[in-house]
Parts: sequence; structure tokens; C-alpha cells
Amino acid sequence: MSGAPPSGAPARANARYAGSWGRLVASPTYRNTFGRLFDSRTGRLALLFSVPAIWLIVFDLGPVFQLVRISLMSQYPIVHEGGSALTLDNFRVFFAEPLYFTPLIRSVLFAFAVTAVTLLVVYPVAYYIAKIVRPENRTRALLLLLIPFWAGEIIRTYSVIMLLANRGAVNFALRELELITRPIPMLYNYYSLSFGIVYLVCLYMLLPLYSALEKIPTPLLHAAADLGAGPFTRFRRIVLPLSRDGIVSGCSLVFLTTIGVFATPILLGGPSTGLFPETIASFFHGASDRWPVGAAMSVVMLVLSLGIAGMFMAIVGRRNVRFM
Repeated sequence: MSGAPPSGAPARANARYAGSWGRLVASPTYRNTFGRLFDSRTGRLALLFSVPAIWLIVFDLGPVFQLVRISLMSQYPIVHEGGSALTLDNFRVFFAEPLYFTPLIRSVLFAFAVTAVTLLVVYPVAYYIAKIVRPENRTRALLLLLIPFWAGEIIRTYSVIMLLANRGAVNFALRELELITRPIPMLYNYYSLSFGIVYLVCLYMLLPLYSALEKIPTPLLHAAADLGAGPFTRFRRIVLPLSRDGIVSGCSLVFLTTIGVFATPILLGGPSTGLFPETIASFFHGASDRWPVGAAMSVVMLVLSLGIAGMFMAIVGRRNVRFM
């Protein structure tokens, strides 16, 4: 073939690469630095651990530490040379004003409700994919469910608005079926907010549940059926206890995501559905000297949400719960 390299070209290129690599490995600089790390098992583990550790410290713990630091400052950003004094007055603002306490309780109760509804809606779907769909088609079924989540949160929220609007798909279908004569107002209330957030967070419930249900041995269910156990008994005595880990993981993820959601309540909620993240945002959108108060309330919400999720995991996840 015209223009083709000679047959010995790849071998010569590999030889040059091996020679360059060999000279690099044999150099004193490499032996005294990376060579010692790679030759030691402890060094290899340290290199492997360093990347995720740096990521967690810089991008996860770092912003939280900065948030706590700002919450203890008398003002932020600092506008004078003397700096900012440490104070707990920012936390006293929350505990002294019931106006701020009410949205937090509303957010916690709303997160509990959304988590329960998401579990009830997603559990049958996860069970159907894990146990009813044929094994060769399960990946395809999961992919079909995951495709809508490739879009961003804002795009999916606007799709809910177009679905529930007065001239949206739901009201249009009801009018075509002659079930209604006037549009039903479905937006800017708890119904639209709940529907939109369940749609947004259901993926966090689906994947842990599917992973737990898929691991349940199918012969175990067949054996229970042969022994006379009905469908409800098999679900109550076998499926539900063995899927407990998936329930705990999914509920924890959904709860922590829901309690901190911000954009969707603004787009789908109304005046009566104000949640605590909106209250926190008001301190950052106003005058800059209110940033410490907003940071303090963020810390309160973070501690409360992690405490509730930790208690739930300790009570339900670690104990040997029996479903009778």
C-alpha cells in the first residue's frame, strides 16, 4: 500500500519508547522520588489515597469550613483593616425569631413527606425492573428511565410547568375527555411543588432500591411460593427485609436533597410554600453585612438535616429490624 510505513517502524518506535522509559526509571532523580513511592506498598497506597483525600478536603470539607467561619464573623466581607470579631450573635438571630424557625420546620416536614411519597412511587418501579423484566432487558429499561435525567434541573422543572399549566398537557387531556370545562389550577402550590421535586429526586431512590432488589435471589422467592407463601407474604417476609439497605440509602439521599433544594421551590412554589433555603438566600441577596446570618442559618440546616439522616440510618439501617 502506497505511503505505508515499513514493517519494522512500530518495533523501532516501541524500542525508542522503552529506551526512553528505561533511562527515566534508571535516573537518580526518579529513583529518589517516585521510584521509592512506587516500590513501597505504603507509598502506592498513599498515592492512591491522596487524590480522593485532596478532593474531599478541598471541594467538600473546604466550603463547609468556610461557611462555619463566616457564620462566626461579625461582618463579611471585611471592609476595614481591623478585621471581623468572632461572635455567636448570628445564631441567636435564628433562635430569637420564630419567623425563621417556621420555614425550617416546614422544610423538614416537607422533606419527610416527599421522601415517603418517592419511596411509595419508586419502589414498585424498581421491583418491576429488578424482578419482572428479563435480565437481558434490565439495562435497557434503566437507560430509558435515566434519559430524562440527562437534562438539567431547570429544564426538568420547566417541563413540569408545561405539564401542569392551565394550558398544559394535563388540563388539555382532561378537557378533551370532557371531564372538566375550566382548567384546574395546579401550579404554585404544594401539589405542583411536591410533584416537581418527586420527579427531580426519584433517581436517587431508584438506583439504591434497584441495586438492593436485584441482589435478592429469585430461587428464594420461588421456594417461598412452593411452601405456600402468597405474594403479600413473600413481599413482607422476604423482599422488604432484604431491600432494607436500599430503602435506607434511597431515603437518606432523597431527604438530604429535598431539604436543601432551592431553584425548584422558586419556580413551582407559591407565597404559602416558602422553604428554609429561600429564607437563607434572602440574606445573601441583600446587603453584604447579612452574609454571616445566612451562613449561620445554613449551618443550622446542615447540622439538623445530617442529624436526622444519621438518626434514621442508625435506627433503621443498623438494627436488625424484623418485618412481621
